[in-house]
Order: sequence, then C-alpha cells, then structure tokens
Amino acid sequence: MDSDQKPSPSQLVTIKDLEEFRTKMLMDIKMLLEGHLNRTSKRWLKSYEVRKMLGISPGTLQTLRNNGKIPFTKIGGLTYYDVAEIDRLLTAQKREP
Repeated sequence: MDSDQKPSPSQLVTIKDLEEFRTKMLMDIKMLLEGHLNRTSKRWLKSYEVRKMLGISPGTLQTLRNNGKIPFTKIGGLTYYDVAEIDRLLTAQKREP
C-alpha cells in the first residue's frame, strides 16, 4: 500500500503493510530522538537571555548583580551567567502554596 493512500473500508491491510508502517514509524521516532539528543543545552547565557528567562528588566538584572544575588562572568564587554546558578537562584526563591 502506498504511504500516501488511506485504506478504504473495503480494503484489507496486510501484514506486510503493517511491517512497513512499523519500520517507518520507528525510523521517524529514531530521527526525532537523535535530533533532540544532539542538541546540547547552553551552559552560559548572555544578559538578554537571562532577562527573557526571568522576565526582568535590564535594571533589575543589574541590581541582582550588584547585590550579589546572581553570579556572573564578564569577558570583554559581555556578561555571562551560568545556567546552573540561575536554576539554583530560582529553586532557592521557590515558595510552596
């Protein structure tokens, strides 16, 4: 059976059709998983990424840096933040209802 065709109520689906469908589905799942696993998450974020992640303004981020609430690394004119530290900060601020 062609993969673009749908069987009509009067058609039979053969074991071969089911095997082809299974093989195609497994290949599709494998490709999705490989694509997902090959993406490495970033360890370091720039200021705009942290602001977007936390939903804060540039001034608030500056205040967090100045008060020592959020660790950062400055290289040249760019400021970087460790994702693990951001997660730690969020976890520490987590409140239970």
